[in-house]
Amino acid sequence: MHIIGTAGHVDHGKSALVQALTGTNPDRWLEEQLRGMTLDLGFAHLLLDDRIEAGIIDVPGHERFLHNMLAGAAGMELLLLVVAANEGAKPQTYEHLAILRYLNVRRTIVVVTKGDLVATDDLPAVLVAIKERLAQTIAADAAVIVVSSVTGEGLDMLRAQIGRELNALQPRDADAPAYLPIDRVFALPGHGTIVTGTLMQGTIAVGDHLMLQPSGNSARIRSLQVFGKSQQRVTAGTRVAANIPSVAVADIARGEVLASAQFEPATTFAVQFVPLEDALPLFRRRTAVKAYIGSAELMGALVFEQVPRDGPTVSAMLHLQHPTIVYPGANFVIRRLSPKTLLGGGTICAATSTAEDRFLDSISADDLRILAVLEAVGLEPIELSKLAAAANLRAELAQESLERLVAQERAVRIPRPQAYVAATRADAFLKDVVARLEAHVRTEPWSMGMTSRALSRMLGVAEPQLLRLLAAFADDGKLAHRAGYYAPLDHVPALTAEQRAFFDRALPVDPKSPSSPASFTDVADQMRAVRIVGLSRAFDTLLLNGALVKVGDDLYRGTQIKQIQRELERLLRERHQITMAEFRDLIGTSRKHAVPLLEWFDVRGITVRSGDYRMLRSRDPAGSPTLSV
Repeated sequence: MHIIGTAGHVDHGKSALVQALTGTNPDRWLEEQLRGMTLDLGFAHLLLDDRIEAGIIDVPGHERFLHNMLAGAAGMELLLLVVAANEGAKPQTYEHLAILRYLNVRRTIVVVTKGDLVATDDLPAVLVAIKERLAQTIAADAAVIVVSSVTGEGLDMLRAQIGRELNALQPRDADAPAYLPIDRVFALPGHGTIVTGTLMQGTIAVGDHLMLQPSGNSARIRSLQVFGKSQQRVTAGTRVAANIPSVAVADIARGEVLASAQFEPATTFAVQFVPLEDALPLFRRRTAVKAYIGSAELMGALVFEQVPRDGPTVSAMLHLQHPTIVYPGANFVIRRLSPKTLLGGGTICAATSTAEDRFLDSISADDLRILAVLEAVGLEPIELSKLAAAANLRAELAQESLERLVAQERAVRIPRPQAYVAATRADAFLKDVVARLEAHVRTEPWSMGMTSRALSRMLGVAEPQLLRLLAAFADDGKLAHRAGYYAPLDHVPALTAEQRAFFDRALPVDPKSPSSPASFTDVADQMRAVRIVGLSRAFDTLLLNGALVKVGDDLYRGTQIKQIQRELERLLRERHQITMAEFRDLIGTSRKHAVPLLEWFDVRGITVRSGDYRMLRSRDPAGSPTLSV
């Protein structure tokens, strides 16, 4: 079996394509289906007519969920690059391609989706534009196939091309030590802990004794499944679900690896690094980075003997804050801490037990004086002027010292206004915050997380101070911060079965009138009439993340709003202007619903009113306005 991966800009139809090919909706969460946006990894099984099998990993397109995309991208061999015919290649298209050039992708197919939304006469020009914009990427020489997930056009041609590409792939090494990065972990009643991932190399059989690393927990394989079918033995390249009942779910997280016992965790690796050309000015001899290895996201630093200024490949040492395991030849990706832009990637050469290498500077006397002050003030961020005075250093020397300490991850920079905290204090506090957040989302998985006010009361830290610390953690990608709520990075709100059933009943979609909303008041009344744990908080979550959208007195699913917007933009591109009555007829609704909808689009900068007409607002350089929820 081989692994196929999707990639591409948000809302270009990746999940719809996977469902059209396999019959499986890869969006596992109701929130994803209501919102029409993939938030986490999705999986599906593809079986072609000639008995070729593959697993498909569907990844999020939105930049906020790029860490989830990276967790699944390591296993991809064949890439389906999804580009919408009506929009062309967009920013996330290029970011995904830039990342995937450093990973295991060996072949690519460009899938031009939404072919039914472009006139037949216009399609050749669209394809030429897409090919031109992909000319300098790993998709430059890829086959290009136009499809429609709605009409089915082009899907048979795509399946045939997928079969040819899979047949051309070389099998992975089944004789190497087993190495399975974990991208999901959950409990199954009557079975215990289940972990899933792509077996990158090696073989796993029922009864095998493996290790979870870097935690060091021993795990016996009770049973194995591949897309719902029980297996006694699985080999490299397979999507695997392994039952390891001896280890609790709480003791495993995404980033752990299920592997043969011979692997030993390490924090320092010799690597061959390929810098992104645009990132060359950003490198220093020691550059603080985020490293993505397998399904793990790890803070660390790249250390060079000579700072890269040109040339494709350089030798470096990769130092990580926390240990991991990896085999020689494995690929990795490097991003900046903030902003989280791509810096490059490469391959692992070897692990070393050396805690620091010969390229590192020893800590100076000035640095020690600064660290002593930071440790003394604890969690209270201290500004440069006060820090310099307390350390009895000139401001410019204190600033130089702080830059070194931040780069070495011994100090943490706090924003608004800029100040500093000792990394030891910040790390301990972050661990406490994450533990509280994880406990909260286990208890209330339907919530977005916790507010700063709730955390302030729980932790006993003044909210203004807490907000600054949380901002630093969120900017560094250590916490998720959405709509005023803080949560663990991998948290995706998940409704209970009762909650899901309620919202399915309360917001039915009539195929004969798919644009008709529910009444906000009616849904609220229904909520008050039932006793379902956490229902009101779940409702708030769906509104905050755009899975549900309130327009005046009406309540829509996010997917309804997106479809209405697509239809509105399509007609306005053809006619340039539209009346309220024409819009009402376009979506098959009444004036009562059409008027607030148009006003909603006006407020969000999608349309502009001129007398009795609406027109699209002027496009910015990146393209037409997109929905903001």
